[in-house]
Amino acid sequence: MQETVDTESGAQQVTAGRAAVRAPRRPGRARRLTRALAPLPWLAPALALIGFAVLWPVWEMFQTSRQHINSFGFDLGDYGWKNFSAVFDDPNLASVMARTGVWVFAVVALTVLISLAFAQLFNQRFPGRKVVRWALIAPWAASVMMTSIVFRWMLDPNNGVINVLLHQLGIVSQFNGTQASWLGNPTHAMYWMIVVAVFVSVPFTTYALLAGLSSIPAEVYEAARVDGAGRLRTYWAITFPLLRPAMTVAILINLMNVFNSFPIIYTMTGGGPDSQTSTSTVYMYTLKTLNIGQSGALSVINFGVVIVIVLIFLRANKNSLKES
Repeated sequence: MQETVDTESGAQQVTAGRAAVRAPRRPGRARRLTRALAPLPWLAPALALIGFAVLWPVWEMFQTSRQHINSFGFDLGDYGWKNFSAVFDDPNLASVMARTGVWVFAVVALTVLISLAFAQLFNQRFPGRKVVRWALIAPWAASVMMTSIVFRWMLDPNNGVINVLLHQLGIVSQFNGTQASWLGNPTHAMYWMIVVAVFVSVPFTTYALLAGLSSIPAEVYEAARVDGAGRLRTYWAITFPLLRPAMTVAILINLMNVFNSFPIIYTMTGGGPDSQTSTSTVYMYTLKTLNIGQSGALSVINFGVVIVIVLIFLRANKNSLKES
């Protein structure tokens, strides 16, 4: 009987010992803190860059927007929210923001549509495909300001290549001894600036979409053909959904770049005549020569608009992915 009791107690001790070995020991608070901070040395350079190149300029921008700075650049002290009130009371603000919305939508929409067609073309095999791909990089590799200057020269009302060619073809007529002044007319100038913006934006967007197309497995298309799906059905059911992540990245980058675009408009028209071709970024720079505080306030508004646009787009894209 005693031997049975000893055996049972020994078995219980062995079982308890095994359970103790199997049970994970909760790390102490110091160990958890050390584990959480372990990646910090690797992240420190990136965090420092973000703090120096993003957070600090944003803070300085906000500080400037609340200062009373005269035209000579002297800081006269805190100005509260008066700079923001002055910006919202500006009679040109509504037209500038509306023009900015049209500018962003037109450039991004045309860029994505044209780039999608180019990406589909370059994803096919044809003679000289590599050369054509290289040639597409040229507008992207060139300086945006240099490209804008070239287009401004080409649109010169007297001897610009575009005006001379259009006149020789009889598309435009002379008046007052000169060619049509495209950049002197706000409406025509906006059309041409959209053309230039699309011209410099298409290469990057095409390559982003081309990378997305190249990552789609060929087996998926083979399965669709076996199931009898046509080209249109295959595109909408397979290609477009699988291309959505690459398209999201391309649209987001284009939204931010186009909204903040400065060289094209300032080089071609300077925002004139009378700020009729200014977007919010160009108008912000124009305000700088008149009132630095109001320019800072408008820059804060622009920053907020970009953040809102990005968040709305990401939210809408996330919901569409869930539905699909």
